[in-house]
Amino acid sequence: MKIKVHLATTQLELKHVRAIREKVFIVEQNVPEDVEIDEYEDSSNHIIALLDEKYLGTARWRTTENGVKLERFAVLKEKRGLGIGKKLVEFILEKIKSEPFVYLHAQDHVISFYKQFGFTPIGDHFYEGGISHQKMIWKQE
Repeated sequence: MKIKVHLATTQLELKHVRAIREKVFIVEQNVPEDVEIDEYEDSSNHIIALLDEKYLGTARWRTTENGVKLERFAVLKEKRGLGIGKKLVEFILEKIKSEPFVYLHAQDHVISFYKQFGFTPIGDHFYEGGISHQKMIWKQE
């Protein structure tokens, strides 16, 4: 049972990225589709996670005027707790480790998850897509 993570580059992989995010964000969390699918799709680096050759998780990162932003972490509900999310975060952090400023907007219930990778919460909580979030910045060790 080995989790594989790589850049999603083919149309088939990007179709799976979209399908996973639709199940997690639009169906499960009721995020409006026009909020979930945004203008940054084509300018983001998308990754996909596989377990037993099945697509189960995804995330993306992109460069903003404020630094590199990690976002859209999604693992299918029935496959959570297997370490897929951890592998997604580790993959991206390895790819962007030389970046001077890295941040993300964490849903409140996963703030402690991101803390284990060196992310620190800053500022007030705010809402995105109807869900409470907090900005977190990455402090490299």
